[in-house]
Amino acid sequence: MADRKPIDSWLTDMDGVLIHEGVPIPGADAFIKKLRESGKPFLVLTNNSIYTPRDLHARLLRMGLDVPVDNIWTSALATAKFLDDQRPGGTAYVIGEAGLTTALHDVGYILTDHEPDYVVLGETRTYSFEAMTKAVRLIEGGARFIATNPDETGPSAEGPLPATGAVAALITKATGRKPYFAGKPNPLMMRTGLNAIGAHSETSAMIGDRMDTDVLAGIEAGMQTFLVLTGLTGPDQVENFPYRPSKIVNSIADLVDRV
Repeated sequence: MADRKPIDSWLTDMDGVLIHEGVPIPGADAFIKKLRESGKPFLVLTNNSIYTPRDLHARLLRMGLDVPVDNIWTSALATAKFLDDQRPGGTAYVIGEAGLTTALHDVGYILTDHEPDYVVLGETRTYSFEAMTKAVRLIEGGARFIATNPDETGPSAEGPLPATGAVAALITKATGRKPYFAGKPNPLMMRTGLNAIGAHSETSAMIGDRMDTDVLAGIEAGMQTFLVLTGLTGPDQVENFPYRPSKIVNSIADLVDRV
């Protein structure tokens, strides 16, 4: 990667890179502080669509990480941007939390279960059989199927939880329709994020803890990629993938001096 241009902007995943089960990873505070002092554009990304950027700002601040609201980019925001580009002022039946419903409201979408343009599936801790049944029937009635992200499980203090990808698979099995996933590893999420901060992929880097989402999305968006070993992908698993990150580091602490 010696011929790559200097890194002028940074994108970083949140869970597994900056925090782990509600606790900051050592070096995360120094990394964010250095980014803010440098004036370089940056974004903290998450595939979790439950929270709004304001919610995440407050949660991170309680952990000692001061990330401005405008520097947080979620799969819910990427989904709303995609739908606004595809069908401005459309309608959607949504399974999800405030992060997703707020993002859709903000782009002018109407949320309804009456002949919606889209069924939009996001993250929630209260998936209901009734809501999934309604989603199946609306999709069979002609609604297009969108999901915020393909993650099949999510982290919790008690262990993994079923996530959007797993519920999407259930709906796909019932309808025969696969969703369009707006979040990582779709490079759309990275490109819309880069556009939001006025950055260019050739001079940007992506930091993540997952080869199958973070690193893949960064590679497909044309960015340099850094894999940290504080999350889901271990060093012994890297060779299982047909692609490689630009560099593997132990943790975010190893990248503070790169800013």
